[in-house]
Amino acid sequence: MKETPQETKIQHNLQAGILTIDGFLGKDTRHFHEIIKADSRALIELEITQQQIADRMEYFTTEAFENYDGAVMIDDIYRVEYRSVRGKIICPFGHSGVFRKGEIILYNQFKKLTVSWTPLSIHMIREHCFFEGKGSKYRLEPAELKAALYDEDQG
Repeated sequence: MKETPQETKIQHNLQAGILTIDGFLGKDTRHFHEIIKADSRALIELEITQQQIADRMEYFTTEAFENYDGAVMIDDIYRVEYRSVRGKIICPFGHSGVFRKGEIILYNQFKKLTVSWTPLSIHMIREHCFFEGKGSKYRLEPAELKAALYDEDQG
C-alpha cells in the first residue's frame, strides 16, 4: 500500500534531528504504523486501553507538576517528580497545539520500577497509540508501563 503524503511527513517528523535531537524512533527501523500495530496488540494482551494508560500518566503528571518542591509521594507507593525544561514541542503526527517540555519520573516503590515520560508522550499514547520506537529515550514498553503505573489492586 502506497504511503500518503501525510504519512511520509509523520515518518520524517519522527526522525532524529527534526523535532527533537534524538527523535522518536530510537534504533527502531520499523515504520511508525508497524510500531503502533505491535503496541496495540500488546495492549489487547494486557487487557488495558491506551486511554486508560494515558489517563493514569496524566494523573501522575498533574500531581507532580502541581508540587513545586521536587518529588511527591502518591498513595504511599509512587514517588513522582516533574523536571521542567524550557520550551514547548509540537505533535509529530500533525495535531495542532503545543506540549510543555519536561520529564516525569515515576518510581513504584512497591515493585521497584522506574519509568519516565514527557507530556507529549501522554498525547502520543492517547491519540496515536504510539509508545515510541525501540531504543528511543522515552520508549515505553506497554507491559512495563502498566506494571509501574498500577498497584496489584488496580488496572
